[in-house]
Amino acid sequence: MDSVLHKILTDAMDKKASDVSFLPQKNSYIVKFCVAGRFEAYDEFDLERASQWIGFLKYRADMSLAEQRRPQLGSWELEHNGQPVYCRLSTVGDFLNRESLVVRLIYQEELQKTKKCFYIDQWDRLFSACQKRGLILLSGPMGSGKTTTMYELARKMTDKQIMCIEDPVEIAEPRFLQVQVNEKAKMSYYDLLKVALRHHPDVFIIGEIRDELTAKTAVNAALSGHLVLSTVHATSVYGIWQRMINLGISPEELEQTMRLASYQRLIPRKNGGSSVLFDFLDIDELEESIRENSGKNRQMTKEWGERLGICVKNGEIAEETASMFLQG
Repeated sequence: MDSVLHKILTDAMDKKASDVSFLPQKNSYIVKFCVAGRFEAYDEFDLERASQWIGFLKYRADMSLAEQRRPQLGSWELEHNGQPVYCRLSTVGDFLNRESLVVRLIYQEELQKTKKCFYIDQWDRLFSACQKRGLILLSGPMGSGKTTTMYELARKMTDKQIMCIEDPVEIAEPRFLQVQVNEKAKMSYYDLLKVALRHHPDVFIIGEIRDELTAKTAVNAALSGHLVLSTVHATSVYGIWQRMINLGISPEELEQTMRLASYQRLIPRKNGGSSVLFDFLDIDELEESIRENSGKNRQMTKEWGERLGICVKNGEIAEETASMFLQG
């Protein structure tokens, strides 16, 4: 690997960046890191050299070097400080046939409560919900650690058979049965879920509920006695319910299956690094907010703001950081 490219990736991993972006400019490429949900410019490089780096990374991720316009996905594994780091690569070409590349970095270190969560009791509540059968839905922006959360919850269920369906598989876990979506081979989330049910796993990890068929199959899996962990696009815990309704799931089905709605953000600490803050609503709280119409147009629960305030009081985060994340 080119020494400069190696330094870029090493610097990104040292900062615990979630993404490294190689973006074409007029006569150059700019490299950006996404750290704790915020993008920062790293450096600028000439077009030819950056294009060579992109070609090298595509080759290592088993992506087509001949295709430079259409979107491609690939994966690769690095090592940093003796720990594996899983890289999910995504490329697409612009109208001038210049490729942009984003490398998602997924760290395999264990989610240590005292370092990775602001509040131990929030992690305990999430894990407690996993002791019941049903549906646990996680939301949050890209890079907020949803996949890591699901995997760490599953790793602690040592007596369970766990099956993961993802697009693509982001974290290799030999103890789990992991399958990958491949639309060209007619292996969609829906198709794989149908087959997976015949394997009788105790726990499903579904990378993302993105359409009506997947939503319906996930609910059916929960109704048939499985624990299902998945993510949905929503800007808050209140939005999770409505998102599932929009995907064709009835309120009655959600009442029967949903155990917990969770929203999470990675929030920068004063002393460097970042930790997860969760916002939760269980099914009873969701139903109450819907009956009273109190959840309409609400972003975050009252507890979210209170917990941010405690973090400021304890000197863990800055006041401006708390204000930035107050609405999620």
